[in-house]
Amino acid sequence: MSKRVTLPEPVEIAKFWKSPRDRQAHVRVELSEYKEHALLNIRVWKTCDDGLDRPTTHGIALTIGKLPALHAAVTKALEKARELGLLDDQSEAKK
Repeated sequence: MSKRVTLPEPVEIAKFWKSPRDRQAHVRVELSEYKEHALLNIRVWKTCDDGLDRPTTHGIALTIGKLPALHAAVTKALEKARELGLLDDQSEAKK
C-alpha cells in the first residue's frame, strides 16, 4: 500500500470575485486537509477592515473522493445553463 499524501498547508486552485459589485468577497477553491482527511474546500472569503482575507462560514468542504461527482454535477449545470440561455458571450469570456 502506498503512503498517503499529506498537505502541510492548503493548496489554492482558483479564486474569483463572488459578485462584480462586491469587491470585498471572493470565492476560493482549495485542496486542504482536516483531521487527516484530504478535502476540496469551496468557500467565500471576505476582506476585513484590517485588509486581511478571512474565510467565512459560507461554503462547502467535501472529501476528495467526492470530486469526480462534483465535477460531473458542475459540468451538467454548465451544459443546462447554456441550453437555457443563462450564459451570454460575456459570461463565457470570463472563464
